[in-house]
Amino acid sequence: MTKKCCIVGGGPAGVVLGLLLARQGVSTALLEAKEDFDRAFRGDTVHPSTLEMLDDLGLAESLLARGHEKLRRMTLQSGKTSVAIVDFTRVRSRFPFVAMIPQVEFLDFIAGEAKKYDGFDLHMGARVTDLIIDGGIVRGVRYRGRDGDRELLASLTVAADGRASRLRTLAGFTPRKMAAAMDVMWLVLPRQPDEPAINMTGFRIGRGRLVAVLARADQWQLGYVILKGDNNSIREKGLEALRSQIAALVPELADRVDALRDWNDIHFLSVESSRIPRWHRAGLLVIGDAAHVMSPIGGVGINYAIQDAVAAANLLARPLLAGTLRDEHLAAVQRRREFPTRFIQGFQSVVQRQLVARALRDTPFRLPLPIRMISALPILRNLPARLVGWGVRPERVRMMP
Repeated sequence: MTKKCCIVGGGPAGVVLGLLLARQGVSTALLEAKEDFDRAFRGDTVHPSTLEMLDDLGLAESLLARGHEKLRRMTLQSGKTSVAIVDFTRVRSRFPFVAMIPQVEFLDFIAGEAKKYDGFDLHMGARVTDLIIDGGIVRGVRYRGRDGDRELLASLTVAADGRASRLRTLAGFTPRKMAAAMDVMWLVLPRQPDEPAINMTGFRIGRGRLVAVLARADQWQLGYVILKGDNNSIREKGLEALRSQIAALVPELADRVDALRDWNDIHFLSVESSRIPRWHRAGLLVIGDAAHVMSPIGGVGINYAIQDAVAAANLLARPLLAGTLRDEHLAAVQRRREFPTRFIQGFQSVVQRQLVARALRDTPFRLPLPIRMISALPILRNLPARLVGWGVRPERVRMMP
């Protein structure tokens, strides 16, 4: 099989890039190692920048017609003090909210739209085993699919296969890791139909403890933040101790912490932040988590992966169609996206040091000065809302004439 573009990885970056290229007539194959898009505790956030991009394509309303929750504000609560730290309603947009849509729903929707184009092929259960390299140029991939071993030749191969990217390793790229002060234990608790999300969404801080609370349609998703490497010690204290700590931090949910029956109900995320110095080599481009792993702070990883895909489609569709793709085109994608990536990772590092690390100390917590300023001057809430919802230099789709 031969295509103009072979995308490896059916996460947000991969499916969005596949759709955008297919719309412009670029023959594209998307290879996903799993048999379906369903994953436990993948991010459920669809940011305003993504909704605006889909609106440009006439698809936003169709996506939002599916069941979702709107995240309009996020608060930080410590003791009796509660401040709004992100307020999307203050930013002028058709979509002044983050849509909480299960990622499987989002991926199914985008892949379904891509499959409407004749030049797009989706291969589920297709696990890449090797790169095809000829004369130092990546010419495609070898993969094991449902019907055996196959080869797929392409003018461009895109690694969008996540933080544990196999293609990145096969290409010889090594991420540079940055310090991460925390890990996260993800869990869900039942949500009652009459519980308003606006009253609870945000962060709760207790003495040495921090939990993020997000609303799904029928569940509360909680991220219990712990010090880096503390997973085993938390488990040694027992599940009842964890239930008690969650109940103390979020007393509104104390009546249902017994829904956590065993440790299999809790999913551990080892937080890391990293990026590769070079995102490309001849015939290969790396985007999304494969190029830069984000901390979960702000939930921006999906947003930035999708914006990588938009930038790649904007810059590469024309040379792919013309058969003139060169390494300088791939370098242009990295130049376009590297500064926003570095900036947000730097911002996350500051938040980890100034907020998360302080919150996890077993000492009385005092709100950092910048957060107190945001509380005192509501106009400052525009800044974190812009940064979380749109990112630095957000990408918009540029369709070829």
